[in-house]
Amino acid sequence: MTGLLIRLFVLVAVFASIFLISQFVLAFAIGRRAETRAINRRLQLLRAGLSTDQVSSIMRKDLIERPGDDAGPLERLYYNFQRLVRMAAVRAEPRTVLGICTLAFAGLVSLILFLTWSSQLAITGGVIELVVGVSAAIAFGLPLMVISRMAERRRKRMEEQFPIALDIFVRALRAGHPVAAAIELLTNEMEDPLGSEMGLVSDEVSYGANLTDALSALAERWDLDDIRMFVVSLSLQSETGGNLAEILSNLAAVIRDRASMYMKVRALSSEGRMSGWMLTVLPVLTLVSMFMVSPQFYLDVATDPMFIWGFGILIVMYFIGVYMIRRLIDLKV
Repeated sequence: MTGLLIRLFVLVAVFASIFLISQFVLAFAIGRRAETRAINRRLQLLRAGLSTDQVSSIMRKDLIERPGDDAGPLERLYYNFQRLVRMAAVRAEPRTVLGICTLAFAGLVSLILFLTWSSQLAITGGVIELVVGVSAAIAFGLPLMVISRMAERRRKRMEEQFPIALDIFVRALRAGHPVAAAIELLTNEMEDPLGSEMGLVSDEVSYGANLTDALSALAERWDLDDIRMFVVSLSLQSETGGNLAEILSNLAAVIRDRASMYMKVRALSSEGRMSGWMLTVLPVLTLVSMFMVSPQFYLDVATDPMFIWGFGILIVMYFIGVYMIRRLIDLKV
């Protein structure tokens, strides 16, 4: 009995020790992460010893030029892809991401065709179409979904930060600071992504750019109506005069009321949005997972001449369905 109690005591002591050590490690890791998040990227670069000019040069590399009114559909599509990559905070260049996806696509097509040929299966048009479709889903579809999700999360974070930034801006104006100093205050007080974006605006104004143009470019990069309303308020105040602090205070209240209404609409439409997300992702994941687990499930029927038309029609119907679903769940408040 005494031996059993000693073993029980030792097990409890080991469990308590491991639990306390894990809690200490988790608390330390969470604290470091919170400290890192509290300092935006621009301040991190400055703290690393870089000059303001070097930091501005690094931050401006992330800027993309908006295509003109005469731009073709491919240029607009590539611009949207660039903006998506920038919003997701992917450190690689958009053309690098696209190049990696293209190389992965070519490699997957070559590998799957080689394995199919090694399995003594006929390489028909349907097999090639199937291989191209699966490779495109893996090399382009899955990364694009991940990047889109990351971009949407950071965009939502930007929307949550902006009313707080307006409150800080208004308090700075009421304390007697000029507009440029109020923006500089935001660069030091706000976390990413708004802190670094405001720092970029501050650098552009310091180098002679118009404040309205710099903020308009910010609104265009993130496609946020709240920032557009902020730009309009600054433009009207600079042309007609008035109490800018009072105008922006009312604007912050309007943005918060609008955000509250938007969250209510999102809550009421959450089932439809989740259904739309699942209907968008599930076909791609099903195709990829089924092909990886049992490629014969598709390859056995890919040699049929009707497969070419059937598979092509399914892909077209999928994209039409995704477009219709996105239109249905794209709620404007």
